[in-house]
Amino acid sequence: MKLAVISSLSKRKGADALILPFFLKGKAPFAEKSLLSLYQKLLKVGDFTGKKGEVLTHYPEKGVDKRLILIGLGAEKELTAEVLRRSYASGLNLVKEKVKTLNVVLPTTKELPKEEVMTAAAEGLLLCAYTFDRNRSEKDKTPSQAVFVGGDSKVIKKVEKICEAVSLTRTLVIRNADEITPTYLGKVAKEIAKKSPSATAKVLGKAQIKKEKLGLLEAVSRGADQDPALILLEYRGNPKSKEVTALVGKGVTYDTGGLNLKPTGGIETMRDDMGGAAAVLGTLQAAISLKLKVNVIGVVGSTENAIGSKSYKPGDVYQSHKGIKVEVSNTDAEGRLVLADALSYVQKHYAPKQIVDIATLTGGAVVSLGEEVSALMCNQPSLAKKLIEAGEKTYERLWELPLHEEYKKILESKVADIKNSGVRKASAIQGGIFLERFIDPKVAWGHVDIAGTAFPDSRKPYHPVQATGVGVRLLTAFLESCAK
Repeated sequence: MKLAVISSLSKRKGADALILPFFLKGKAPFAEKSLLSLYQKLLKVGDFTGKKGEVLTHYPEKGVDKRLILIGLGAEKELTAEVLRRSYASGLNLVKEKVKTLNVVLPTTKELPKEEVMTAAAEGLLLCAYTFDRNRSEKDKTPSQAVFVGGDSKVIKKVEKICEAVSLTRTLVIRNADEITPTYLGKVAKEIAKKSPSATAKVLGKAQIKKEKLGLLEAVSRGADQDPALILLEYRGNPKSKEVTALVGKGVTYDTGGLNLKPTGGIETMRDDMGGAAAVLGTLQAAISLKLKVNVIGVVGSTENAIGSKSYKPGDVYQSHKGIKVEVSNTDAEGRLVLADALSYVQKHYAPKQIVDIATLTGGAVVSLGEEVSALMCNQPSLAKKLIEAGEKTYERLWELPLHEEYKKILESKVADIKNSGVRKASAIQGGIFLERFIDPKVAWGHVDIAGTAFPDSRKPYHPVQATGVGVRLLTAFLESCAK
């Protein structure tokens, strides 16, 4: 869906629907008195009161728009950007398959800046308008255009670019694992790099992974018929600066659990185990298209975790790129192995000032925080603060878990330097504790576990499919804060 801006309602062309926002008790936060006769009766009879989340379709006898979509924002003093996202998405959901064009009125309020109001409303519509129907004969319908009354075209264009990146991420996660292979992800990175002279991409294949002694990534990949890849997508948005931020994503394109096989009920959605990798690629696309003044290296460690005669085995010890020897106590704790080598490699070759890795890493994160919040573990409070603030801004919220010294005992090994999995207790934290072992203490590092938020069972109004694309808006907002 394309977005556009007009200066006033009088300049609009007739559309299939006009979205009108209301605060509680039917308070209209817009000054267009010409619309009063179209909805006044609805308010008088109490069919619509403006409660948060309330929506109503009305077919007026007059006016240039075929339908009115009334959306409730609740009490004005309680208005937030997330209320706007959900409300405008709910309005679109009412008529999504019936209309091609929309006119959209924004609320006037002192509770939020105008730019934030427009950003949130546009995000709600665009994220809701996403469809994925390539696996069905009957195709989904969605509006082709939404025209905002008032607002800033620059804000609209920015939102469009970010939501395009979210759509890329969603599509990569949803598509069949037989299509979205490590090699394919490498091709996507190269296509993204072509969009800017400030971006480059390279892919280390199976032979180079072995040559670079990425032993953990190589071990996880042994049972697969698809070759692994270490994908490096670099963007130099601020060439005058030597500072680099690394974003590292787990790219397990299908996770059977390996020889510690996942059971029925847990294996069917495991094409989503590259959600972190998809988020990194989406974020780099957003940063490039927005021309953010930051230097970013996106790193994706990618492989299938499959079962075969060459599969890596529980109880065996494998050497990492950093030289740390790891006892594999569970082959279904493969993501941290892949990330460990990727983290070591990027520190050695790019010397980043700060690193954020993102991964669908642990079921423990889902048990702890459900599907609404992603887990965060960090070695520096200043980085944690920036990431949490970015999460609040985008509503891709984070909750920090501790990395206390006592937790390290869980991963102590009698036969190697560390083991990759311990007891059930503090299982999400164990993932962070393991990864921290591969981080130079001088480097600011954050670990984001999106196991619950990347592919949830429940859906928000603006997540019409299970793959949310979580991480893209979060990390883009984080990079924006780094650019200031």
